[in-house]
Amino acid sequence: MYHLGTVLQLQGKGKDSEALIQDSIRILEDGGQGESIMCVKRMRYLAQIYMKSNRLEEAEKVQRKILHIMELTKGWNSLDTVITAEGLALILQSAGSLKEAEELLERCLDARKTLLPEDHIQIGANMLHMARVAILNSNQLKKVDTSKAICELEKARDILNESIRIARSSLDKSMRQNRKIHSYGASGDIGKNFRVALVILLQAFDALGLLAITKQELQESKQDECLPNSEAESALLRCISTYKEFVTEMSIAEFPEVKAEYLKCLKHLLSLNGNSTTQTSQRSTRVNLQDLRDEIKRLELQLSPSRNRKI
Repeated sequence: MYHLGTVLQLQGKGKDSEALIQDSIRILEDGGQGESIMCVKRMRYLAQIYMKSNRLEEAEKVQRKILHIMELTKGWNSLDTVITAEGLALILQSAGSLKEAEELLERCLDARKTLLPEDHIQIGANMLHMARVAILNSNQLKKVDTSKAICELEKARDILNESIRIARSSLDKSMRQNRKIHSYGASGDIGKNFRVALVILLQAFDALGLLAITKQELQESKQDECLPNSEAESALLRCISTYKEFVTEMSIAEFPEVKAEYLKCLKHLLSLNGNSTTQTSQRSTRVNLQDLRDEIKRLELQLSPSRNRKI
């Protein structure tokens, strides 16, 4: 029943798929297997379906149920529980429940620091999520209290800098391991760790750039003068240089998620420098707008669904 449900989901028959998956979960629960690995796996899949269709309330309900099971069966000394709680926090973040999301992410971070090495990439990813929540908090505060909104951005900046440090450390470690075994392929744990760390690093630099833009907008709301944003530009340029650095070190052609993050960064840099309202004197001398546009077009072509189907 469950497997038929997954097939129907892939075929785009959402309602029939959900009904079968829900029934398969109900049968397990009625048979006393509601806390089994199989049942939890099916609930996770159902939560993903709800998230993809933006049914946040239903996704939250299922994810809370999973977390309750994990807390009862494994406790917070298990990474499985931590990852489940983080999943709930991200759903809450999407739903705008920022306070609870922040509290959950802080608890996840505390648990990870106990369970994992100091510079483990999961800790860097956890911090990236926390920084994003702080930025969203700032957006909510900016209409009420600009000073508090700026404080949230400064908190987010500090967290992002730590996330960047950890992701960079993880990348350097992966590169050293690759060189030892003379392998630069994307398969295996090393390739996976490299990919995850690079995505997090690019996302953190991009978030740092957008944070700087938001902060300047808040500060300029008190002024009439519009100044170039060198802090945002520097963060976005670091994102680009990091991507190019590791392109030369390790083939990432098969990592579309890495290229997608690089593309976002390029677009944000173009927007920062190519805004039609930006005076020529304020534009960066470090950025060639035509080169940016050409690179964006090239990546969009590579990442287009039609091209991917042909490959």
